[in-house]
Amino acid sequence: MENLEGKVALVTGASRGIGRAIAVALAGAGADIAVNFVSRPKEAAEVEAAVLGLGRRCATIQADVSRAQEVTRLVSETETRLGPIDILVNNAGISRPQPIEEITEQDWDDILTVNLKSCFLVTQAVLPGMRARKWGRIINVSSVAAQVGGVVGPHYAASKAGMHGLTRFYASRLAKEGITVNSIAPALVMSDMLAQVPNITPERIPVGRFGEPEEVAEAAGMLARNGYITGQTVNVNGGWCMS
Repeated sequence: MENLEGKVALVTGASRGIGRAIAVALAGAGADIAVNFVSRPKEAAEVEAAVLGLGRRCATIQADVSRAQEVTRLVSETETRLGPIDILVNNAGISRPQPIEEITEQDWDDILTVNLKSCFLVTQAVLPGMRARKWGRIINVSSVAAQVGGVVGPHYAASKAGMHGLTRFYASRLAKEGITVNSIAPALVMSDMLAQVPNITPERIPVGRFGEPEEVAEAAGMLARNGYITGQTVNVNGGWCMS
């Protein structure tokens, strides 16, 4: 297992929920953290305080990772303030629970752009540096919805399934270059996003409870330290989807 001391991790959508927990967990493992957020500066500042409290460096950077120009700025500012990016966690995403008949083309475009396009844009932006250094860890935060359909809608399920396709492509192409690429597929984790889903109860999960963000973060920390796991989906779902 790799030591993360001196590594720089960029976590998108890190101001709350799973992203926040992953940022803090990677800092606890020794990494310096770029906390990306788009609309919650107060919460992002709280994450920064937690990272600094662990003795690590932190840069809090506002950027919409679904826009190429902002991704370029995000990566450039991270490298200026912290150094080359060694670990990327593509966590930014939105959820829009809707009845099938109410989903519009705009709804589809919004979900696919934020959840899937952003994953592609940020990965493409950090890859040149990782390939030059022959070391990198890319972790895509997907969802059980990619495997079972989920409860949000087809647009959300498709966006998360697309992340698995990106994961496998990049993993197969980059395996010989010291770069691993994996997905984590959580299910019904306690977060603001979960609160948006109506009539959802823990009984849907075989273990009988919702997950905690820190349980997902543990998987991210393992993938960041391990150089032999690549092209995999780590299921953190309480037994909803078994593989």
